[in-house]
This record gives sequence, C-alpha cells and structure tokens, in this order.
Amino acid sequence: MTHIQKLKAQLEKFDIKDLREGDKILGMEISRDKSTSRFWLSQEKYVLKMLEKFNMAEVRPVTTPLAGHFRLSSTLYPNSQEKKIEISRVPYAIPAGSLVYAMIYTRPDLAYALSTVSRFMSNPDKTHWETVK
Repeated sequence: MTHIQKLKAQLEKFDIKDLREGDKILGMEISRDKSTSRFWLSQEKYVLKMLEKFNMAEVRPVTTPLAGHFRLSSTLYPNSQEKKIEISRVPYAIPAGSLVYAMIYTRPDLAYALSTVSRFMSNPDKTHWETVK
C-alpha cells in the first residue's frame, strides 16, 4: 500500500480519479482471489460477442487451434475471377484481427494458428477462411 500511496502522490499533478479496484478493463473481466493474491483475466464475453457477430455462435469448439490436417499454402489462392469475387465477400481480416486481440491478452495458445492464417490476408481462399472459422 505504501508504494501505491507514493505513486498516487506523484500522479496528483495530473487530473485523475481513483476508481479503486476495477472489475473490467479493455473488455476483459478481472477476477481476484485476495487470499492467494491472484487474479485472472477473461475475455469470454468478448469472444461470445465475436462469435455471434460472425454467425458462429453455434459452432463446435476444437481442442487444437490449428489441427494437423490443415495444410495452408499460397497454391490455394483463388485462381479464377469467379473465385476471387466469391471470397472477396468474406470478411476474412475482421475475424482474424478480432482473434488477434483475444490472443494478445488472454489466448496465447492461438498465436501459431493466427500467424499462419495471417500470411494469407491479402489473397485468401475458401480453405483459408475455413481455417479461420
């Protein structure tokens, strides 16, 4: 507490408010166990909202973010104008970016999968989209 009081004294020259303990920050919920001095961050509501936004609320969860059967490469790029038009209607970058936000704060297990699908942001194919989903 002495460190906190010292910091507050140093910050007095700025126009700030002490809102005490928070239970939410940047869309993340904060849970605390004071007896063990531990806290947890959760983005469950953010992820559920994201799933609803992309009409995927009823999807079945997987245990591995990028299963071994997904083989992504640049050879999968759309090779016809028809396929390019079809995939251009898919909001590929938006859900991938939303997942990156979750990965940064609470889901580091998604890092490899997202780095893989992010390679194809400029020219995704249907297989790439299925991998993001």
